[in-house]
Amino acid sequence: MPAYYKDINQCNICKDEYTSSFIEVMPGNRIYLCQNCVEAARFNFIWICLNCGTAYLRPKTTVMKRRNGYGIKEAIMLGEMKIIQGIYFCIKCNPEGILEQKQQKTNCLGQNGH
Repeated sequence: MPAYYKDINQCNICKDEYTSSFIEVMPGNRIYLCQNCVEAARFNFIWICLNCGTAYLRPKTTVMKRRNGYGIKEAIMLGEMKIIQGIYFCIKCNPEGILEQKQQKTNCLGQNGH
């Protein structure tokens, strides 16, 4: 393989295009992003599972409607930013872990009285 093809990989989000653009989420762990997916982040929040590679896109308007705990300033900031976030595991690769985290959060909120 020629050297100039070495850093070209399939986009981890859409898996349709090949690109040399990437972000390194941890040392040696790269997420490749095509230009279309970077642009999609303008209108969607994107989460990618660092364990199995599944990508989740959700419209910002839908997510922002569900965020009750944030003020207007924070909501405006999140609405304007391109956010692609890595998550350690997802419902596809570790459903038990998701349920366990949800239970832990519920227990913590219950103890604080919120």
